[in-house]
Amino acid sequence: MTTRPAPRLNDYGQPIGPALPGWTPRAHPPRTAMTGRFCHVVPLDPAAHAAGLFALFAAAPDSRSWTYLGDELPVTEAAYRERLERQAAGEDPLFHTILDAATGAPLGIASYLRIDPQNGVIEVGHIHFGPALKRSAAATEAMALMMTRAFDECGYRRYEWKCDSLNAPSRAAALRYGFTFEGIFRNAVVVKGRSRDTAWFSVTDAEWPRVKRAFSDWLDPANFDAEGRQRRGLAVIRDGIG
Repeated sequence: MTTRPAPRLNDYGQPIGPALPGWTPRAHPPRTAMTGRFCHVVPLDPAAHAAGLFALFAAAPDSRSWTYLGDELPVTEAAYRERLERQAAGEDPLFHTILDAATGAPLGIASYLRIDPQNGVIEVGHIHFGPALKRSAAATEAMALMMTRAFDECGYRRYEWKCDSLNAPSRAAALRYGFTFEGIFRNAVVVKGRSRDTAWFSVTDAEWPRVKRAFSDWLDPANFDAEGRQRRGLAVIRDGIG
């Protein structure tokens, strides 16, 4: 865990935060592809992705993967494509499709949102993985690619993950990826006619080098056996990094 130095004092003896000499607002994330070994994370393109994503989500045996999202799967592919067209037209959230690196098939969706270049803060969200992406190397790689862009390419200071406090799989995923739990915002929003408490997680730029190295070591081909099973877990690897 990162240890914060003692706060600086101003001329009045009051504690103040660390100085950020030369700080300038950061760039908005570019609308370009991120390429990995297992997956590619590309800007959402309804014409290319709507049919595959709709088939992916429509094939699920039930709608439990939509419980904690702000919407539901439309009845028709045409209606779903209209939704994607609205989403793809925006800059915040900035939606991306996760594609299988080998086949190019859509595997899921994720976005950057609440993009704050002035303060160097950005959130990842609207995450919806299809069945083949869940608990896969591609899912971890997709999150690593998006975090790498935010910190290394765009220079953000804080990367956020927020979810329904009752969404246990999402909270577990955030911790596995290296986020720090920050607390619960009670009665934060109204979703689908019900009250939602929101769990907040973050990674800071000071923590990123350790988180990044853990991603790199976990994704290394040597960390997988002949059947594609991990040899060491991501959290185990990260805990072993000084």
